[in-house]
Amino acid sequence: MPTDAAPRKKSRESFCRSDGMKDLVLPGDGRLQSIAASLEVAMKFEAAGDVSRACTEFLSAASDFYGVSRCSVRVLAARPLRVRERATIEFFGDYQAGTKLIGVWLKTAVRKEITSFGTFLSTLCQEFCHHLDIERFGFRTSWHTRGFYERTAALYHHSRMTPAKRFFWAPLRGGRWRVDWSRTNRVQS
Repeated sequence: MPTDAAPRKKSRESFCRSDGMKDLVLPGDGRLQSIAASLEVAMKFEAAGDVSRACTEFLSAASDFYGVSRCSVRVLAARPLRVRERATIEFFGDYQAGTKLIGVWLKTAVRKEITSFGTFLSTLCQEFCHHLDIERFGFRTSWHTRGFYERTAALYHHSRMTPAKRFFWAPLRGGRWRVDWSRTNRVQS
């Protein structure tokens, strides 16, 4: 999970504001957890229609709680895989701000197996947080900042009813960051 590099000049202030926003207010009524549990069951039975309905319900409940417009979701088949000279890139989901459409892929790229529930829910939460950045927080662009990943993790762990982890960050070249998973996991245990 590397962050984006900070933009220059005009968008830098907005980027830094996103980077500093680590907290996200979460609903206290248990509706997201209930919907996430339904989503997990639908995934176990590989029921694509039920998965799509649960995703729509999850996004509607989250949109209503945060007071933003509802976005649509498309549950797609196998993830696309792009092979480049030095890297292979798998796409898990995407958000189109212009159409308010979230796409999430249900199956793995190579084996075409159902994605793990944790990965799928994490992707759904991440794509919704892009929507939230633009609709609620007023960002013109939703960057992958440390704050963005912290907000996404808060929504994910709340929805899954798992303890939230405190991320430890390691610097990369070019002003980017990545989660130091060995330190993050070591401190949590």
